[in-house]
Amino acid sequence: MSTLPSSALPDASAPSFFGLSRARLGERLASLGLPAYRATQLFTWAYRKHQLDPLAMANLPLALRRELGRVADLRLPRTARILADPSGDTHKFALELSDGRQVECVSMRAERGLTFCLSSQVGCALRCSFCATGLMGLQRNLTAAEIVAQVLIMGDFLRWADNGFNLVFMGMGEPLANYDAVMEAVRILHDERGLNVGARRITVSTVGLVPGMERLAGEGLALGLALSLHAATDEVRDQLVPVNRRWPLRELLPVAQAYGLRTGRRVTLEYTLIEGINDSPADAERLAAIARDLPSKINLIPYNPVPGLPYRRPSAEAMQAFAEWLYPRAPAVTLRHTQGGEIWAACGQLAGLDPQT
Repeated sequence: MSTLPSSALPDASAPSFFGLSRARLGERLASLGLPAYRATQLFTWAYRKHQLDPLAMANLPLALRRELGRVADLRLPRTARILADPSGDTHKFALELSDGRQVECVSMRAERGLTFCLSSQVGCALRCSFCATGLMGLQRNLTAAEIVAQVLIMGDFLRWADNGFNLVFMGMGEPLANYDAVMEAVRILHDERGLNVGARRITVSTVGLVPGMERLAGEGLALGLALSLHAATDEVRDQLVPVNRRWPLRELLPVAQAYGLRTGRRVTLEYTLIEGINDSPADAERLAAIARDLPSKINLIPYNPVPGLPYRRPSAEAMQAFAEWLYPRAPAVTLRHTQGGEIWAACGQLAGLDPQT
């Protein structure tokens, strides 16, 4: 993707291109006395051809190319740092936002393809006790433009080698706590004249914000839903995921079940295995019972260490035994292969941590 030349820098009042749906971009063009249909052409250039230099958009009138800076800001956030794990399959990107704050996102390549892990907030207010991002507290929500930009920056870095990439909102922040911006970004990324990311390739993760889950079910998009469960009792979940005190399991699980039935998608139950906390045979039995009552699949996640936290990952043998006990008692079970732990890019580690420390 080309960078924006200084000759086409935007007006200070111009909104970010990447936060505009095609309809809103058309309205923006019309308000400036320009043809609204040019929005589709601009989406093609930016999202299909990965071209951000207005002067190179050959099928647009030269006059429009020269004044595109007053229509929208085509600049992406600055990439402050990119770290690669030893295999080269995982990259962590630190992006500098317009106010100087930084947010991290991750690309992961595996046998099943390429996945982009997106952030929705700088920090997080929900303070899950085993998560580095929660230790930051919430600094601010990301805009839709800042969410879309993560996809473009990672795709450009990887030269758009895999057009069938998946998107998971599992980075920094709670996506359903920034609902409007997340859904606007989803619609932009889903647009058939843009990146055309299918709903079944997009997963939204939540620690269990019940009103947001109910709202998401009514969107008319068969998005994947990943519920960060992490415990099968309220007592343990209160400790690990404090929002459980607001929406305990008796309120949360029926909403997850309703989401799966309404969308036709199995809900993914994310379950971080922590030694001595939630990895006993009794925990496995309770988790299997929950999974059987839902249209669901279980994704077991080895705990990823965070400096200063007291938790430990179970042994590989203990995690495998937990997984083997669950299946076939639960409908579907996977044990996640950790990627990016060496660069503090694995689940629960995004917080600007320095892998050299």
